[in-house]
Amino acid sequence: MNFLDVRTDYAFKKVFGSEESKEILISFLNALIYFESDVKIKDLTIVDPYNIPMIKGIKDTFVDVKALLDNDTKVIIEMQVLNHKGFEKRVLYNAAKNYSIQLDKKESYHLLNPVIALSIVDFVMFEESPAITNSFKLIEKEQFIHYNDDIELIFVELPKFTKTLEELQDIKEQWIYFLKNAGSLEYIPSTMDATIKDALENANEANLTKEELEAQHKRKEFISIQTLSLLKADEDGFGRGLEQGKYQEKIEIAKNLIDILDNETIALKTGLTVEAVEALRG
Repeated sequence: MNFLDVRTDYAFKKVFGSEESKEILISFLNALIYFESDVKIKDLTIVDPYNIPMIKGIKDTFVDVKALLDNDTKVIIEMQVLNHKGFEKRVLYNAAKNYSIQLDKKESYHLLNPVIALSIVDFVMFEESPAITNSFKLIEKEQFIHYNDDIELIFVELPKFTKTLEELQDIKEQWIYFLKNAGSLEYIPSTMDATIKDALENANEANLTKEELEAQHKRKEFISIQTLSLLKADEDGFGRGLEQGKYQEKIEIAKNLIDILDNETIALKTGLTVEAVEALRG
């Protein structure tokens, strides 16, 4: 068997954001968000379910899945494979935006419902914390008094998780193992929870259409090029604002992105002008 690598955003939404994903997503969120809580999700609605056309145009390195829980909490689940400047601010901005847009101008603030932003990241964000999962809320900084629980940011850092299949102890660890290793599995492990087995069936390449497989291939190729480009840019000092005659290197990076990104995004990634990118297109 071959399975999609769910660390790619396309596969992530295929598994968790489809019409058939409700029970899978309930299990996933109960494990990642409410694992140590008496509160459990019994039902949810997937907002903007997965569909193939979302791949067209490929301009971002993330796609989110949104769910409205049975207690009216909105959860934004995101798979992010590339770290970039401002990522932490974007997560906070998206959570705050989804919180604020709930009300019309004349509605009362007490009608606001909680928003949880769950970010699965394929890089280390918090070097100072050995924890795989870190959760943030508004609290008083000296006495740790909770101000409000309405906005919560949760980050799961996949590189910190190193357990093997035989070492998994609970469903939370099984879900994190699935996120990190689904793409390298050759069979569905018999020890996995039933909902994770269903998730693997969703990710089974044998159950996908030719169009879906092509979309997955394009996403993986796109992410690979983005990663190499960012590494090249960092090596050349672009990220540190150095200008030492690296114009030709910028041109080469831009050429690699011509068929994948729009002019404005290429200009942003390379430091070239939009006009220069347009010229490269001929």
